[in-house]
Amino acid sequence: MSFEKAKKYLQEKGYEDHIIELEDSSATVQLAAEALGVEPGMIAKTLSFLVSDTPILILAEGTARVDNHKYKDTFHTKAKMIPFDDVEEFIGHAPGGVCPFGIKEGIPVYLDESLKKFDTVYPAAGNDHSAVRLTIAELEAVAGAEKWVDVCKE
Repeated sequence: MSFEKAKKYLQEKGYEDHIIELEDSSATVQLAAEALGVEPGMIAKTLSFLVSDTPILILAEGTARVDNHKYKDTFHTKAKMIPFDDVEEFIGHAPGGVCPFGIKEGIPVYLDESLKKFDTVYPAAGNDHSAVRLTIAELEAVAGAEKWVDVCKE
């Protein structure tokens, strides 16, 4: 169902032809990179956090790690990831397929500066056997992001 929601969203935005359905799992950055034949940094991992009680998503390059100090400076609270078992309830996609496409209404999406190292990135498409091939400009256009942030370590 999550894949179908993401696919419908991407179809409505004119990006359905960018979806890649995979035989192999793409549930982790490493698995996705292997399945797609790209370097792990090109996987646009989607991190889910709670700011107060509001879920947010941050897309970052696959090997990036959140810098707690930068995160707190940006969001004025400590970084608190959504517990694994609660991600689907909050976001609308289960871990391994979380992406900004076809998510629940009103969830802010942010793009981390770490993504700008690459011309093309591959976020998930709603499940653990999918990806979407997007240039950074296409990701900006289709992700519905609030803004760019800098919350990852160098």
